[in-house]
Amino acid sequence: MIVRHSDAEWQGNLKEGHGKVKLGSGAYEGPYSFRSRFADGAETNPEELIAAAHAGCYTMALVAGLSAAGHTPGHVHTTAKVRLEQSGPAFTITLIELETEADVPGVDNATFQRLAEEMKKSCPVSKALAGTQITLKAVLIGGK
Repeated sequence: MIVRHSDAEWQGNLKEGHGKVKLGSGAYEGPYSFRSRFADGAETNPEELIAAAHAGCYTMALVAGLSAAGHTPGHVHTTAKVRLEQSGPAFTITLIELETEADVPGVDNATFQRLAEEMKKSCPVSKALAGTQITLKAVLIGGK
């Protein structure tokens, strides 16, 4: 079993306070704040970190699925957009939009679209976020 971890720390009240997040690997450590989450602050925020995790996981899943089907991609790029909306007094992540573009020589678009959708469902982060609507726009470049 693989276990990953990250840490978060907060000082002060919600609106004027500030926090720090640190990835367990040490690859990133940085600030976050109320402003970066709910307005236009320059620091990171939980939704941005979820988007990064989802984009990374989905991209790897798509590469694995394509490769297993005999179609080694030359390049795959994915963007994940996480929508945070206020619902009464609380906030909810209501939608995650995945947009991927892949250069996969020799694959036809129907096969690519089928695999792209299958990998959206099998990506571990997609599974963890299954309570949220996840959409996918997949664009094939360089296929058949």
